[in-house]
Amino acid sequence: MVAFFPPYQFLADVVLALHFGIVAFVIGALVLIVAGNLRSWPWVNAPWFRLVHLAFIAAVVAESWFGITCPITSLEMWLRAKAGASTYGISFIEYWLQRALYYEAPAWVFTLSYSVFGLLVVAIWWYFPPRFKRRADRRQA
Repeated sequence: MVAFFPPYQFLADVVLALHFGIVAFVIGALVLIVAGNLRSWPWVNAPWFRLVHLAFIAAVVAESWFGITCPITSLEMWLRAKAGASTYGISFIEYWLQRALYYEAPAWVFTLSYSVFGLLVVAIWWYFPPRFKRRADRRQA
């Protein structure tokens, strides 16, 4: 009989990849918003796209200012702890994504970086505002 072991390492890698995707979205969306406005791409000003982007960076800035550990990071670390020590070291995905996402620096460096990036998002929001559709007047004749 084969015992079932929950795939905590795999799930941790999935969470790490998701985290990386969110970071890539936050950075890439800002580039797309600027480039898209310069090239007249209307979809970059869609309210849903801009609000999701703003919400993600607002959460990162708030976590930084209030000293809150990112819940995605917490979930990943919990899954890694549940996986226990691996005789093969860390996985390929874990190694490369952690190198891209996590680096050593004083906390104020991250707070300043996230805050400046958040201000840049707000400035772009103001300079290239999202395009909300107006409701047609409903006049009764």
